[in-house]
Amino acid sequence: MVPGARLIVLGKQGAGKGTQCVRLSRHYVIPHISTGDMLRAAVKQQTDLGREATRYMDAGELVPDELLLSMLDRRLAQDDTRGRGFCLDGFPRTAAQAEALDGLLAPFELDVVINLEVPTKLVLGRLASRRVCVDCGANYSTFAPPKVDWICDICGGEVVQRPDDTEAAITRRLDLYEKETAPLISWYSRSNRLIGVDGEGSPDEVTDRLIRAIDEQRRPRAGE
Repeated sequence: MVPGARLIVLGKQGAGKGTQCVRLSRHYVIPHISTGDMLRAAVKQQTDLGREATRYMDAGELVPDELLLSMLDRRLAQDDTRGRGFCLDGFPRTAAQAEALDGLLAPFELDVVINLEVPTKLVLGRLASRRVCVDCGANYSTFAPPKVDWICDICGGEVVQRPDDTEAAITRRLDLYEKETAPLISWYSRSNRLIGVDGEGSPDEVTDRLIRAIDEQRRPRAGE
């Protein structure tokens, strides 16, 4: 295994990007950077960015690029990402964002961009059943709830359905993905940085596929 990496995991919401980014960050010893988690923290803390982002997130809309890039620029400038790399979850969503990200990363470059492939019908069911702890962000579902009355097993916080996990908001997000984000796959493919990985199966099975695909993609650079 080559330590450190600069990775992006793309795919529809509900495809398991967050779970797999966490697993990859542990494997390669790199930070997991989730723009969604960063935005939700800003909303909870009622920062200026959080208040502006709330109206977009609650409606299932994409947060404007300028807000995301400002937030991400500060995070990517920190020593851990500059020195070790990162697994980026939730960004970019468009070719314009990808170009802007390349600018933020310079003089560094991405190692691999992963497209986690999961059918839309499956992700719709996952998101509609998802429940989240309002305090620590732990994920549950209607099929795997907390042990006691929707109280988080980890911290004791309330477990709720996120406002943007209603069926209408989910459908809107998936429509936006098909319209605005799917072309990003073609953009990265043209730069030979994209690999597609089957996202169906157990988390362990998917992680094993990802690691094999990433290491294969990076092998020619191992001696550099």
